[in-house]
Amino acid sequence: MSQQGHSPARRRARRGAILATTAVALGALILSGCSASGGDDVAEGGEFDFTGKDVAAMSDYGVGDTFQATEPVEFGLFYRDHPNYPLDEDWLILEQLAENQNVSFDFVSAPLAEWDQRKSLVIGAGDAPDIISVTYPGQEVSFVSGGAILPASDFVQYMPNYMDKVEKWDLEEDLDQLRQEDGKYYVFPGFREQPRPEYSFAVRSDIWEELGLSLEPATFDELRDQLRTVKEAYPDAYPMTDRWSANGPIEGTLAFVSPNFGTSAGWGFGEGLTWDGSEFVYTGATDEYRDLVEFYASLVEEGLLDPESLTQDDDQAVQKFASGSAMSIGTNDQEIVRYRTTVEELGTDAEMAMIRVPAGPAGDNFQSGQRLISGFMLSSEVTESENFLALLQFLDWLYYSDEGLEFAKWGVEGETYTKDGDSYTLNENITAMGLNPDAPENLQADYGFSNGVWTLAHGSSLILDRSMLREETLEFLDAMESKTVLDPPPPAPLSEIDREQVSLYQSALKDHVYQNTAAFILGQRSLDEWDAYVAELEGMNLPQYLDIVNQAQQRYAEENG
Repeated sequence: MSQQGHSPARRRARRGAILATTAVALGALILSGCSASGGDDVAEGGEFDFTGKDVAAMSDYGVGDTFQATEPVEFGLFYRDHPNYPLDEDWLILEQLAENQNVSFDFVSAPLAEWDQRKSLVIGAGDAPDIISVTYPGQEVSFVSGGAILPASDFVQYMPNYMDKVEKWDLEEDLDQLRQEDGKYYVFPGFREQPRPEYSFAVRSDIWEELGLSLEPATFDELRDQLRTVKEAYPDAYPMTDRWSANGPIEGTLAFVSPNFGTSAGWGFGEGLTWDGSEFVYTGATDEYRDLVEFYASLVEEGLLDPESLTQDDDQAVQKFASGSAMSIGTNDQEIVRYRTTVEELGTDAEMAMIRVPAGPAGDNFQSGQRLISGFMLSSEVTESENFLALLQFLDWLYYSDEGLEFAKWGVEGETYTKDGDSYTLNENITAMGLNPDAPENLQADYGFSNGVWTLAHGSSLILDRSMLREETLEFLDAMESKTVLDPPPPAPLSEIDREQVSLYQSALKDHVYQNTAAFILGQRSLDEWDAYVAELEGMNLPQYLDIVNQAQQRYAEENG
């Protein structure tokens, strides 16, 4: 980006400084971030003054228009470098953006394994490039007080495709979840027209069919009965093993199971808050969370769930399932492909299928908050750029227009794919997401498309989101469509002081919940001690935590009601 006071030479020097950054106190860096920018240019009516900041912008840009900068521009991009498709500046996607949009990038790259840490360091030091990619809603919160990132909600009005999708898909309530105490949100999220379920159980379909068991158990009680039948027929195998326990007990599985028990858990535990209709209560202390834990404890007690599930690494779990020593396991639509590959490598005679997530005691539910996905942030310094409006227009086209989203996901029609109506076909010489698995070229690694940096988790509209999925995944989605999507809780944005205080509470409380979740499930602690466990949480500042959050919710409701 051609910035006032930011020459290409200085940007290159800054990039070198960023890449040389080593271990620094993250908290101190975040607090020392550059001051907020852009406020002085907002007129009384809420309009931003783009005078001198509209160089290369289109004078007439709206929904459905193809963005093309009126002169070549270069935008700084903090790029997440994925090991499966390492950055290649000769990629077709970059060639096309330069040729058709007049846009190129000054890359600052960080590897996937260090992405979140490096992001914190760079933003906290005030050295972030213009575009900060691959940011999930919630990850922006720690950067708000330092003023290093742009308040997105102040500028989405200049992004017509963004605003069009918010209106058409009724996303305002979802966006309200992102708002901070000042009423603004600071991340540009990816959108999904509809939530896309991705996780469930993979079961040995050949065994299920042999035993006359349905591949669509209606409830978790029915699923448990099925596991009992499998145990009786195959006493030397576990009916179920599981995975995703690197940071807590079976986090991935508890996340997709828990809404059916009226709670949240695992990856979905978040800040440990549940809205009960009138106030926030602590998730890990609720009766619904106990119901979830009690169900899993019963599986372990009856020998239906491999107790090592709560501690083993993913590879161990996959090997057990693929070898036939376990008959079901947590999965998603991509991991089941890996399971089949492992089965082939081991020479196991096995077939598997991904079942619909059953209903539970709280109903047949799917978690709320699944329509806002990975997006990006902008450095607050972009408001000083002469190309600021061009940047907003370009990002609006690439990340939110139907044309831009299709391009970033599928590539160039006739060169990487063909299209017939709403049906897409990947060229036979190219593989992606399990399509054309034996093809010699890869859409991500060789062309740069379907890259999480530019595609916001691979889709937006329902058609595009499903366009690259295998038939079995589409069948799974169809089966899951009848689930009730839960409503999101009301916003409860915290002040900086409150956030610092509750962060001290949250970590200790969550650790205690996770430790005891594992202990209860494994039978190391009796569920008769549940009340004592809740009392332990209350002794760890739980009432104080809830007081702060509920006061924040009431304050926000009063100020924005």
